[in-house]
Amino acid sequence: MALADGPAVPSGDGGPVPFQEGRAAPVTSGRSASRRLRLDISYDGTDFRGWARQPDLRTVCGVLEESLGTVLREPVELTVAGRTDAGVHAEGQVAHMDVAWDGDDLPKLVRRMARFLPSDVRIMRLTDVPPEFDARFSALRRHYSYRLFTSDYGVPPLESRGMVGWSRPVDLEAMRAASQALLGLNDFAAFCRRRDGATTVRELQRFDWVIDGNRLTAHVSADAFCWSMVRSLVGAVLAVGEGRRSVEWTKNLLNERARSSGVTVAPARGLSLVAVDYPDYALLAERNAETRAVRTESAGSGGCCGGD
Repeated sequence: MALADGPAVPSGDGGPVPFQEGRAAPVTSGRSASRRLRLDISYDGTDFRGWARQPDLRTVCGVLEESLGTVLREPVELTVAGRTDAGVHAEGQVAHMDVAWDGDDLPKLVRRMARFLPSDVRIMRLTDVPPEFDARFSALRRHYSYRLFTSDYGVPPLESRGMVGWSRPVDLEAMRAASQALLGLNDFAAFCRRRDGATTVRELQRFDWVIDGNRLTAHVSADAFCWSMVRSLVGAVLAVGEGRRSVEWTKNLLNERARSSGVTVAPARGLSLVAVDYPDYALLAERNAETRAVRTESAGSGGCCGGD
């Protein structure tokens, strides 16, 4: 199946050559036999209303599906690892799609997509994957970074869309202690916006802070995140760093079973989804079954895998 011609603009960087695993086995879809492709995606979320497709709104998913459908000459539906909120960025977002397109040159398709897509979103790599690969349910963990700039003069202009200015002094050791107190399998209801039927139990695997000159970065990793969880974690710990809250207060939030009015949500522009981890191909089916079982027990939460 031929690709649609792109507009006469520079193609830009086509991204790294994907890992060659060979053509995936055919996947049965409602339309026809197809192949499953993994997409590694990067975007500046400033001018998007989040990932999820919404009528009459500019979203990452909407722009990608429309552009891919034009190039591949077939309808495209993406399944994503983590649905980011309006203004949140991604350097390592992952999605998958089932397509009837039978082309062999995936790097060429990446280059072609660069001609169709706006400058604030890029498909960095396309890879053939087995039919068991599911960007959402196969994921082991998601990694986010939250970036602040601590200079008195604010954020450097060329970085202002991806960082938050924070000139107030903070106690970094107190912040690290508060972050460590939140690690493990806990109910993070105090940090999550409510969604009917959605579980707020998560395994927070990493939450630490790194400072490099004026750059202060929080690294946050978990098996999954509920809606607004990462920015709420960051906001709560920054309150500890400023001396407005104690380390014990942060830990006690884990005992609450509803969103806490005392937790301030940090601004969206400082947050970026930087990576998603997956198991070896041989373990995909097992991981899918495990994740689906958890989601079923939590009434099929629609916000299980992101939403920050």
